[in-house]
Amino acid sequence: MVEKKVIAICQSGGEFETDTDGVLSYKGGDAHAMEIDGQMKFKDFKLEVAEMFNCNLSTMCIKYFLPANKKTLISITNDKDLKRMIKFYGNSDTAEIYVVNEEIVAPDVSNMPGSRSSRTTLSEVPPADASPDMIVDDINEPGMPLDPTFDVVVDTNLVETHFDVPTERPVRTRMPVPISFVGFDEKDVKTSEQWLNIITGVGQRFNSVNEFREALRKYSLAHQFTFKYKKNDSNRVSVKCKADGCPWRIYASRLVTTQLICIKKMNPTHTCEGSALTTGIQATRSWVASIVKEKLKVFPNYKPKDIVKDIKEEYGIQLNYFQAWRGKEIAKEQLQGSYKEAYSKLPLFCEKIMETNPGSLATFTTKEDSSFHRLFVSFHASLYGFEQGCRPLLFLDGIFLKSKYQGTLLVATAADGNDGVFPIAFAVVDTESDENWHWFLLQLKTALSVCRGITFVADREKGLKESIAEIFQNDDVYHSFCLTHLSEQFMRDLKGQFSHEVKRLMVEDFYGAAHAPTPEGFQRCVESIKNISIEAYNWIMQSEPVHWANAFFRGARYNHMTSNFGELIQSWLSDAHELPIIQMVDAIRGKIMELIYTRQTESNHWQTRLTPSMEEKLEKENIKIRALHVLISAGNRFEVRGDTIETVDVDNCVCSCKDWQLTGLPCCHAIAVISCLNRDPYDYCSRYFTTNNYRVTYSQSIHPVSNIDGPWQKGSSQLAAVTPPPTRRPPGRPTTKKIGSQDAAKRQLQCSRCKGSGHNKSSCKEFLLE
Repeated sequence: MVEKKVIAICQSGGEFETDTDGVLSYKGGDAHAMEIDGQMKFKDFKLEVAEMFNCNLSTMCIKYFLPANKKTLISITNDKDLKRMIKFYGNSDTAEIYVVNEEIVAPDVSNMPGSRSSRTTLSEVPPADASPDMIVDDINEPGMPLDPTFDVVVDTNLVETHFDVPTERPVRTRMPVPISFVGFDEKDVKTSEQWLNIITGVGQRFNSVNEFREALRKYSLAHQFTFKYKKNDSNRVSVKCKADGCPWRIYASRLVTTQLICIKKMNPTHTCEGSALTTGIQATRSWVASIVKEKLKVFPNYKPKDIVKDIKEEYGIQLNYFQAWRGKEIAKEQLQGSYKEAYSKLPLFCEKIMETNPGSLATFTTKEDSSFHRLFVSFHASLYGFEQGCRPLLFLDGIFLKSKYQGTLLVATAADGNDGVFPIAFAVVDTESDENWHWFLLQLKTALSVCRGITFVADREKGLKESIAEIFQNDDVYHSFCLTHLSEQFMRDLKGQFSHEVKRLMVEDFYGAAHAPTPEGFQRCVESIKNISIEAYNWIMQSEPVHWANAFFRGARYNHMTSNFGELIQSWLSDAHELPIIQMVDAIRGKIMELIYTRQTESNHWQTRLTPSMEEKLEKENIKIRALHVLISAGNRFEVRGDTIETVDVDNCVCSCKDWQLTGLPCCHAIAVISCLNRDPYDYCSRYFTTNNYRVTYSQSIHPVSNIDGPWQKGSSQLAAVTPPPTRRPPGRPTTKKIGSQDAAKRQLQCSRCKGSGHNKSSCKEFLLE
């Protein structure tokens, strides 16, 4: 079968525009076309696109729109993304690709306008036949490489040199040169040439006094001089050159009845001849923010140490770490919005969620002082998909947030028919506490229309055991203890000194006891632990195995024993956890919206009755029946012989091995009996694993929340005022030390001579006694 090819229309150089409905359109730029298919590698694709538009590979981003969705741009970063895009456009002949590139071009130093000079000068004019090496010897440090793209190589901010001109003698020309051209590619060098004419003269107007001050800083940097304020308030700004005797002056004041600042007087002449050094340029936090803001859009993880390095290299200004950090924080707030403003908009944001996504639940609480306390969000598409298509199985987990006000994200997720993570609800709270989990479960019960028969997989700590039993006491729900949390607690509570190897063996036996389908198998595993430690055995027997061991658990877990289904949302938070609360919630909403659409589109191409992962599991069981022998019975119970002898009840979907009951898919013994009866094994699979049921899970859509970034106006109802929570992230770098599971993994010293623990052979007392 020949794979269909798609014509990719690649566009670059234009701009995205957003209409009132949030739909994006691309205007301007150039376009090229190329043919792609599923066999093309992303590396080759990106290289060819880069050659088309002469782009820098390191700064180029490739994006596209999903079919029928012009509101969200999807990035292509690897082979899987490229293949997925081609699959999405499988029914089309063309696909539109957008190339976003932050191209930074260095100025042509041979054609720069006049400006300030530095103290560094050349002692003499180089001869007409001087080679580049001779010039390097005069003005550069020995051994430094020469950039062949420049006529003059310097390691200072400015240089005075001579050019051959049609006059009787050489004429001195001053030109601003960015700091340290040496060793940098021309495309990577950013200069302040764009700010040379940011101040034009008398009559120029600015929207605010802050805008005028910012323009002054950029102008002084471009022209390589420093200034000082004579008057500086909200109505008047008077500035002079910092060099003594230099006549450069500028005076601006506010226009009456407006916020505009207008330049009233200006003397643009400098006579200081470079005596004002650039080391005195005012590198304020707002100026640093204006420099790094554009780069933060492309590189959200731009680090302060990199900001210090880049500004030193590009502008010749030495910042300290704190200046860079504060500048980055200001730039982030300008890009992402204010944390304080986000909390104040929270009431209307919740109303907008429920208005644009009917059937959703978005609610919050505040403390007595109106400060933020808790926020719960669950979208209708998630609730509908869970109730109509997913197994009655919910995983509860908490994710620590690294935002300005810290907090924790409480998450409830489900497993779809392909064993993929399906988000149901989440909440932002101050900490993972008994009270907050209780509140979260109350909201979850309110959001769900039916709760009967649900199995919760969650930690037994933090009040979850009591809250689940209390809130869902009349709904016949089950609570399965998460094996990961339980095993970590098991290791922490053991007081004996056990070696790393012994602890590992006990954890293996613990997991074996949990997965054992029969009480006999469970007992064999715990007896192995008992032989090592009576204390460990007693801990296990007192930990309520009815909540975690397959041999005794009464609910349906479909072989899911841990609650780590929140890892998908945790990966989403890697780029969103530092956003203000509204932007963070909306980023999660966008991820869920994209997830639903992507899986919905993928499932439309499936041709099997079951989802791919379940088809694979069923096929593995089907292979095993070759070694089995079925004894036919007149009733509905059959005996199947192989390595073991099992009894199968086809009518009740029961096998004595319990795999059928635990997974929802017929085991090999059941398939052997079903085949002997000339029936179809698919008819005995759980409906939750069918492709049709999977499509129902992802049949609803999540809609954008309108006006999230715009100025919201309060409606007729009086909305509560919300202020930021009182707790804030402590200063300094957060600790990376993990607790809990480290106790189980920490290796104990073990002597290779006497096999004892707590020492090695060099300090073995028994050996010394011998």
